[in-house]
Amino acid sequence: MTDTTPKFMRKGELTRAAILDVALGLASRDGLEGLTIGLLADKMNMSKSGVFAHFGSREDLQIEVLKLYHHHFEQEVFYPSMQEPRGLPRLQSMFSRWVKRVTMEIASGCIYISGAAEYDDRPGAIREELVGMVRAWQDALRRCVEQAVECGHLRPDTDPQQMVYEMYGLVLALHHDARFIKRPGSVGRAQVGFDRLLESYRAVEVASR
Repeated sequence: MTDTTPKFMRKGELTRAAILDVALGLASRDGLEGLTIGLLADKMNMSKSGVFAHFGSREDLQIEVLKLYHHHFEQEVFYPSMQEPRGLPRLQSMFSRWVKRVTMEIASGCIYISGAAEYDDRPGAIREELVGMVRAWQDALRRCVEQAVECGHLRPDTDPQQMVYEMYGLVLALHHDARFIKRPGSVGRAQVGFDRLLESYRAVEVASR
């Protein structure tokens, strides 16, 4: 008798991936708290028990959606930027790719930002997962700033944590103005703000070139 287990497992993996893709779209639009097994089952034309077969609980589903979102973020922003030379080229790539991703999410929403609003005062596994991802990205930005200082692109007295704070503030303002207020020119203003931020920290010998 032919063993069909690998084929069955493959089909299960494909179904799980399809569920997660739909769940990510729903969570981007309605937030993680708006994601329910019932709604997802309707969208997938599946029973609730069928969805539960792939995820043990709603919280497990929400965490898997977060992980998928983080994976997409890394693939679109972090890893391509790491191909750039250390220092300012890499930091500039990180910011520009980050801004590009935010502009693509204007119609749907950024789970990092909406999740922060949903879980800022709600302890639990989802908040811990979300906080860990945001901190990992901020740490990556901080390391990149530190490397820019080491390369002589930024002044020795540059405060990496302060610079990351200001970069994050620019992206939050971009998301707010572009998505909530729908103010034209928000992307350009974010870039102008970043360029001004770089100039305030740029090393004298680099700035004079």
